[in-house]
Amino acid sequence: MAVRASLTRFPINPDEQESSGLPWGITVTPFSRKDENGNPPLMGSDGENLPRCENCWAYFNSYCELDQWAWTCSLCGTLNGLSAHSIAKYSHPQSCPEMSSSFIDLQLPLEGYEDESMQARPVYVAAVDLSSSEEFLDLIKSALLAALEALPVGALFGLAVFSVKLGLYDVQGPVPVVKNILIPPDADATIQIGLDDVMPLFSFLAPVETCKERIASAIENLKPMTSWERSAAASQALDGVLLGGRGFGAAMEALFSYLGSEYGTTFALARVFAFLSGVPDYGAGQLDTRRYGEQYASKREDADRALLPEQTSFYRDLAAVAVQAGVCVDLFAVTNEYTDLASLKFLSIESGGSLFLYPNTDDSTLPQDMYRMLSRPYAFNCILRLRTSSEFKTGRSYGHFFPDPEYENVQHIICCDSYATYAYDFEFAKVEGFSRHASEPPMLQVAFQYSVVVPPEELSNSGMSSASRPKFSIKRRLRIRTLQYGAARNINELYDSVDPEVVLSILVHKVIQASLEQGVREGRILLHDWLVILTAQYNNALKLIQYGTGTSSAVQQIDVAFAQCPQLQPLPRLIFALLRSPLLRLHEEGVHPDYRIFLQCLFSALEPSSLHRAVYPVLTSYTTPDKQAYPRHSLSRAALITSGSPIFLLDAFTTLIVFYSSTADPALPFPPPHDCSLRTTINKLKQERSITPKLLFIRGGQDDATAFENFLIEEQDVEGSGFTSVMGFVSFLEDINRSVLEYMK
Repeated sequence: MAVRASLTRFPINPDEQESSGLPWGITVTPFSRKDENGNPPLMGSDGENLPRCENCWAYFNSYCELDQWAWTCSLCGTLNGLSAHSIAKYSHPQSCPEMSSSFIDLQLPLEGYEDESMQARPVYVAAVDLSSSEEFLDLIKSALLAALEALPVGALFGLAVFSVKLGLYDVQGPVPVVKNILIPPDADATIQIGLDDVMPLFSFLAPVETCKERIASAIENLKPMTSWERSAAASQALDGVLLGGRGFGAAMEALFSYLGSEYGTTFALARVFAFLSGVPDYGAGQLDTRRYGEQYASKREDADRALLPEQTSFYRDLAAVAVQAGVCVDLFAVTNEYTDLASLKFLSIESGGSLFLYPNTDDSTLPQDMYRMLSRPYAFNCILRLRTSSEFKTGRSYGHFFPDPEYENVQHIICCDSYATYAYDFEFAKVEGFSRHASEPPMLQVAFQYSVVVPPEELSNSGMSSASRPKFSIKRRLRIRTLQYGAARNINELYDSVDPEVVLSILVHKVIQASLEQGVREGRILLHDWLVILTAQYNNALKLIQYGTGTSSAVQQIDVAFAQCPQLQPLPRLIFALLRSPLLRLHEEGVHPDYRIFLQCLFSALEPSSLHRAVYPVLTSYTTPDKQAYPRHSLSRAALITSGSPIFLLDAFTTLIVFYSSTADPALPFPPPHDCSLRTTINKLKQERSITPKLLFIRGGQDDATAFENFLIEEQDVEGSGFTSVMGFVSFLEDINRSVLEYMK
């Protein structure tokens, strides 16, 4: 569990927090195997007997004062009695993780699971769009064949296809058989026949270890819907809208009901991989793409504000159905046409899944992403709870979870991998803030309760006999992290404690929310104004403002580069880059609304260091493929020229580019050899990613370098089309300077 604070020393009171101009909060990556310093948790058992405070319900931790019969809560100061069990246990402190470490992971008893060996069986279902092209299906076949290699032995796999029909495959006989059900074309109609009546669920869900070859055969023989079927679908029209043949919504609705019958009996979590080649345009859940073609400018409407909200709640409601059925949906859209991900995204993010967008089939990383996603561990049925000491409290929370309807500051997460990150901002609960006495420092406790499926090889090491050992088992665990912070004694200490990457994370969440509620323009204004106010507050607090002499008392000079505070210096560049990002560029600049939605979903789940790379890429130079020259350059042509280095590696999180300058020695090997230091760095970066980055090799002067040059943003206008000009980051700082002067009048 990695926890990073935007301010490692907290503001001492509301006035200081307000005058600093900085967001105050944290990011939490709860299922990360290690903390932010690389330390793993201490593992233990007996989690159900861990003492809890009678007042604030915080868990006993290593910061608590312990007497023979009682303990004092480190968060609220309440004195609590100890049970006889705890008294006996804490008489041997060396065997208690909670006495030795503030980061622990304890096993809990499994409640509500009566037949562990059945319920623990992993279930995976692929739902493939046949209203598509051969190229799309070839890509999906590669992805599914890669997925088969990553599935654990003992897993169950089902293959479904959809167009104007929903098809279910039975691969357990000698020859794969598909049974089809027609999908009603009406938007308010559902598939009336139960899928169990078409094919028993256990004929559909095939054991991977015995049916792998027949599953692969069925996948390889997938074909797009025929031209006759397309014509039949297109001949029907509703309200003047021609229907296509992609009955996605009705197919998903029927599949969730189908799988839900065995939730809690056969499986604890089923994962559905849904592959779309375009917008759902047939049957229940069909979406109208006409809004994308509207001439918003001529109607004086904000296109971004019109295209970012969902046009129907169908998929949000369907996500709730999926959760009730124990289903997590990962949505893979392979298309460059408008697909209305603004409506579709809820099906994935609110069921605990991920949203992926690939603009074409040619260089798609879908097969690698599938394999990577299935190879990494995940937790499910998670509960995340944040508690604070009494002086402050959580304000807003951000991330792909849903709040508990009854309890404050409790979030439920359907499915969570080791990359998923959530954010919180804080506010003071008391006007007086924190005590200036070190005896009462700010405290924070994050509790993460989760379930994992333990594979058979791990269970075989636990000493269970082969006769009694189930194939899979579910384990329920409780991970707790308790943190103690200091309070800054003055504004200088506060500014010196800034973590700019966490500040960026919280700001990204805020501008995404503002964009969704008020439009992208409002999000841009919010971000610009925040930097102006921060700059003004910083100059005021450090008394850096220089006034004119004589008759002129006007402000003459402002420090917009934060020269007095190294921790703040990255922020102007990060804000400039964020304003240049497709996340906040305007519709009329050519940013596709689906790509914007994809970035919103991606950025709001990234941990701070990854988000930093995605917003402001890291540019590193090399003198040879085996020797690094400089670890970081600014994103400008001037930086390339002045460095004199022949080779550059640009890491933009979703893209890695190796660029050889036009003046590079022709004797340097291109592309870099597989056994060189540069390749080792690239492979390490790829392995650490939640998604597979595209890898490009570009030779300056010979290859088209546009992909690389587009990332050199510091010489591009923050408001303009992105074309190189004499404007750019320098003019952006000048604009901030003018805005600060206006603000301070």
